[in-house]
Amino acid sequence: MTRLPELPIAEKFRVVARGFSGRVDGVTDWDAPTPVKEWRARDVVAHLHWIRDVLGDAVTIEPGPSPEDEPAAAWAHLAQQVQGILEDPASMDLPHSHPHTGDNPVPVVIDRIWTGDVFFHTWDLARSAGLDDTLDADLVQDALTGMRQAEDFLRPTGQFGEQQPVPEDATETEELMAFLGRDPRWTPPTQVPQ
Repeated sequence: MTRLPELPIAEKFRVVARGFSGRVDGVTDWDAPTPVKEWRARDVVAHLHWIRDVLGDAVTIEPGPSPEDEPAAAWAHLAQQVQGILEDPASMDLPHSHPHTGDNPVPVVIDRIWTGDVFFHTWDLARSAGLDDTLDADLVQDALTGMRQAEDFLRPTGQFGEQQPVPEDATETEELMAFLGRDPRWTPPTQVPQ
């Protein structure tokens, strides 16, 4: 069986998006806090719409429902739009140029900078909603290894928080989340009955 990080771009995104969608389907409180300070569950979905700005005019992503008003529908629409781009063989002929990513075909850009973000935020949404936060071990390992190697470049970009303390018995997923600036053992605050 092929490791998730080694799947073709469109298939890898399909698997990662399915995992995120499963957590979306389990959210019962879109205003619940998340491991990302200042974010509610709906803000995780809203954040992922940054891919539209990065891709700009290189490709068309049709507007969809508002992540603020309809987060589940907004995610479903965005995921379907991106999957359509990745499955279109002609998209490999769509050039994209960006100061941080260089010159690449659109699918390569999506794979390098956005699929991983969807993957990381799957953990955030799962933790927020009290759902299964298990992530694919191979992709966790590859992401953590790659990000550690590029830390001197990545950390100053401000794309994630400061390294957090790592428990001695931390799992690799917890190490990754701590690297990204999360408290790796974050749980939602308990509600005090009124």
